[in-house]
Amino acid sequence: MAKKLLIRDLTLRDGQQSQFATRMNQNQVDRLLKSFNKAHFYAMEVWGGAVPDSVMRYLGEDPWDRLEKIKAGVGEASKLTALSRGRNLFGYNPYPEDVIEGFNRNAIKSGIDIMRIFDALNDIDNMRSTIKYVKENGGMTDCCICYTVDPKFSTKDKIKAMFSGKKLPDNLFSIDYFVNKAVELEKAGADMISIKDMAGLINPAMSAKLISALKKAVKIPIDLHTHCTPGYGLGSVLMAMVNDVDIVDSVIMPFAGGPAAPAFELVQVFAKKLGLETNVDLAAVKEIRTELFKIRKELAKFDQYKLFPKDFDPTDKLPAEVEKLFDDAIAAAKKGDTDTVTDLTQQIERYFNFPKPNEVVRMAQIPGGMYTNMLAQLQAGKIEHLLPKVMEMVPIVRLAAGVPPLVTPTSQIVGTQAVSCVINLNSGKAMYENTSVQFVNLVKGGYGHTPWPVDPAFREKISGKREEQ
Repeated sequence: MAKKLLIRDLTLRDGQQSQFATRMNQNQVDRLLKSFNKAHFYAMEVWGGAVPDSVMRYLGEDPWDRLEKIKAGVGEASKLTALSRGRNLFGYNPYPEDVIEGFNRNAIKSGIDIMRIFDALNDIDNMRSTIKYVKENGGMTDCCICYTVDPKFSTKDKIKAMFSGKKLPDNLFSIDYFVNKAVELEKAGADMISIKDMAGLINPAMSAKLISALKKAVKIPIDLHTHCTPGYGLGSVLMAMVNDVDIVDSVIMPFAGGPAAPAFELVQVFAKKLGLETNVDLAAVKEIRTELFKIRKELAKFDQYKLFPKDFDPTDKLPAEVEKLFDDAIAAAKKGDTDTVTDLTQQIERYFNFPKPNEVVRMAQIPGGMYTNMLAQLQAGKIEHLLPKVMEMVPIVRLAAGVPPLVTPTSQIVGTQAVSCVINLNSGKAMYENTSVQFVNLVKGGYGHTPWPVDPAFREKISGKREEQ
């Protein structure tokens, strides 16, 4: 009997959010539901993230209506997933307990089967209420650990820290860090664990080590969620598959690649060659893919790349040289040759006309959206020449704020403050003369416990109080 690989399709939430600013309207969604009902993905992420906000703000539609119509169309063929920010729900600030309870109760009543829960600081205390209320109302809890990497400090910063007697974090976000979080989440009631890599920073080598370690540490299923922005996505998914990951997140081809997750069709080719059964109906996926190409054209004004991938079906015969790329990538993955895996999977994506890796994001090791937002702020003031200084400032500000993972909303908070600090210094002002309310709250502890302790003297300087809130 073939081993199973479960597929969570992200097309209707993360796919369209990453590629087209979450602008799919209800009519466009409705056109896909009959085919999604036949596709039988294990799960479909359809709600949460930016979807409810965008549906109301830009489309004038009802997000609850969106969810209920998807549930009516898909039925029990796939488990519907929503992305929740724990105590912040779909917002950016903590909500009271009764709101968290009522929201989760109604989300499950309206069609959500799996609530995917994350906290920007990986503070599990911020996730406990949602875990509790989802389970009480009959839902499944997919508890995320936000993947991130340590700040990259310049030589100057390292020397300065050494002479000031201040310790810089070293290997803070280690394998043990993520494994310990997973063990704690399993004890807290998680039904599955997702490594949620919003920036696509997990490389194939780390993917292999982390998935292998997690499979040994917990009994519940492990899911890998990553993006293709810096060029690691497909290779990291392959390494996860070779190391027995239970669930993989992917997007149907016209909405995949670049800032989004890897293409399902390419994952399916690897799965078949590895003897893994996804149980996805490929004829139904073909129907969805055909319609998505049309919808992508309709969303042209929101399409940042305007680079359409080839129309490929996993049942198509590949050219011999492309077939060899897949076979060689699998051989390299089984040997643990992750550099070759990265090279070959990038060649595969290049053949299918996906966007090339974003080298700025890869080198800076920050999310693409964070980089774009900082650049936009500088361009608005016609001071984009300060970007290199802002990039150097990011790890300094991040360290001062407790080394938060760079995901929503902390990536925006740290990025905006880094821009502000550079502008202040460039104007002859004190570095932290201007601080956002959000940055002050982050330093105070208003968002939760940070992975690295905030210096009490810095907290007092910024917020007026030495002790964490």
